[in-house]
Amino acid sequence: MNWNTLIAVSLLALAVNAHADAQPKPDIQRVLATVEDTGNSCGIVNARMTYLDSHGQKQVLDYKKFADNCAEGS
Repeated sequence: MNWNTLIAVSLLALAVNAHADAQPKPDIQRVLATVEDTGNSCGIVNARMTYLDSHGQKQVLDYKKFADNCAEGS
């Protein structure tokens, strides 16, 4: 990963975090499943979490994250 990519990802993370602070926190009582887009590259991928809220209702949260196949320090 080059410096320009690292800087761009860092700025994206800051923007997403600032936006997330303005949103209400999800009411997650129990996580049922998490999945992410598959691929061979390390980077940002789409992910989905299915969970139960405090009323026992199933909810779905779509978000972006670093791929699980990203090795630490790569």
